[in-house]
Amino acid sequence: MNLPKFNVCLLNDSFPPLIDGVANAVINYADTIHSQLGAATVVTPSYPDYTDSFDFPVVRYSSLDTQKFFGYRAGYPFSSSVLEELKENKFDIIHSHCPFASTVLGRTLREKSNAPLIMTYHTKFDEDIKRIVDNPLIVSQATKFVVHNMDSCDEIWTVSRGAGENLRSIGYEGDYLVMPNGVDFPKGRAEQNGVEELRREYSLSDGIPVFLFVGRLFWYKGLRLIFDSLKKLSEKNITYRFMIVGDGGDRKEMEEYAQNIGIADNCIFVGAINDREELRYYYTASDLFLFPSLYDTNGIVVREAAACGLPSVLIEGSCAAEDFTNYRNAILTRNETEAFTAELEYAASHLPELKRMGENAMNEIYLSWEDAVKHAYERYIIVSENKRSGITQCRENKFQEALYSYISETTESIQKIRSITANARSRSDRFSQSIKRKGEIIKNNITSNIKDFADRNK
Repeated sequence: MNLPKFNVCLLNDSFPPLIDGVANAVINYADTIHSQLGAATVVTPSYPDYTDSFDFPVVRYSSLDTQKFFGYRAGYPFSSSVLEELKENKFDIIHSHCPFASTVLGRTLREKSNAPLIMTYHTKFDEDIKRIVDNPLIVSQATKFVVHNMDSCDEIWTVSRGAGENLRSIGYEGDYLVMPNGVDFPKGRAEQNGVEELRREYSLSDGIPVFLFVGRLFWYKGLRLIFDSLKKLSEKNITYRFMIVGDGGDRKEMEEYAQNIGIADNCIFVGAINDREELRYYYTASDLFLFPSLYDTNGIVVREAAACGLPSVLIEGSCAAEDFTNYRNAILTRNETEAFTAELEYAASHLPELKRMGENAMNEIYLSWEDAVKHAYERYIIVSENKRSGITQCRENKFQEALYSYISETTESIQKIRSITANARSRSDRFSQSIKRKGEIIKNNITSNIKDFADRNK
């Protein structure tokens, strides 16, 4: 199939040097589109003292340091110079991956380019807002802002059916498509020598089950359920090792909690691993991936585990558990300590069965980023055709439409004024330089004449 060479604008509020699941998704979209399909530009807030070195272009705009509250910098999406620069790129598709500043910027850019605006809903943003803000009124207004931004888009994608259900629960009434994320790991277990070296480094003995968690270390990821269940395993004198790969705001509390409940000797807090090949060693060296998160909408790490032939224990009904079958390619259980403990106890004495589940997960669940992005790109074609035909999910009201049209016109006027000012300043500078040069010529002539006069009258 010959695909058109689209010029795609990818927007997200988080991006390196900050790495999270959504930033990783945007990098893989940009890499695949830029190298195989068309052209891609990432637009994201600026970070001090950071220089981009990607194969695709990255445009940065002004930001404020809000990492303490949101985990990333908040962008200011009304920069007239950036908007005019982006307008000159003549994008065919605008694809936002965050419903905050990125989608606001996308809405304004759409006014300038008339390209369709797609929004992918990756995260349960209502849960994020509730964790940050205590005031119910502010939570309500912020959630409405998210929904309004979603309503303004020409098409909405979600990364799972559960993410779509979450959208419905916060008031979104439009349609959406499920467009799953991929995995940037190759399919298969990591190189054996590296795996054996890692097992020696952490004294991981054969026959002793190794449990693994990979992700940001925050309690809402379900870590307390894991620790409490492991405590019960220890009380039953079941030997195990638990490796925790990642970092986050609750890490210190977790280390203290493991110490207080008496399982610290069985826990290995590795820290964050940024090298992707090294991370594959941890997946391959383990027997079972523990991911009881009810927060995550897709659980990329679960699919990374599957890519390496590692099965997961998941909470039945969670987004992460979508597409998995109990005791075939994963273990699904209730969100209760007793139930979770029972599955860990089963796993500890059934290592061959875990290996079989992992093989099934690798063969049945694996989706590469290349395939995922190509599938999304094919949808770009349909969205583009729909936009030309006037078919859109956009539910923007007349006031919002007028507001963003006004913002677009205002930023364009500001840039024209800046251009006029810059031209006037340039003419003024040239005039000043000309006067300066003429002054130097006159000065030199006077100096020369005085010297000649002095020489003649010696």
